[in-house]
Amino acid sequence: MQCEIRVEGQMSRTMTDAFPELESCTLSGQTLLFGQLIDEAHLYGLLARCQSLGLHVVEMRRTTP
Repeated sequence: MQCEIRVEGQMSRTMTDAFPELESCTLSGQTLLFGQLIDEAHLYGLLARCQSLGLHVVEMRRTTP
């Protein structure tokens, strides 16, 4: 499944490197992480990683491939 995770603020290179399976870009003061996920467990793992890094997830959505 394709997924986008929008995070508040501009993430540093070190922070985006914590998500090697996702691409990233900055839009209007937010960071967009996006890419292909294996399954829902992978998604929950990414969200847990965001939480452990203190990131504020603004939006998460599935996109069409």
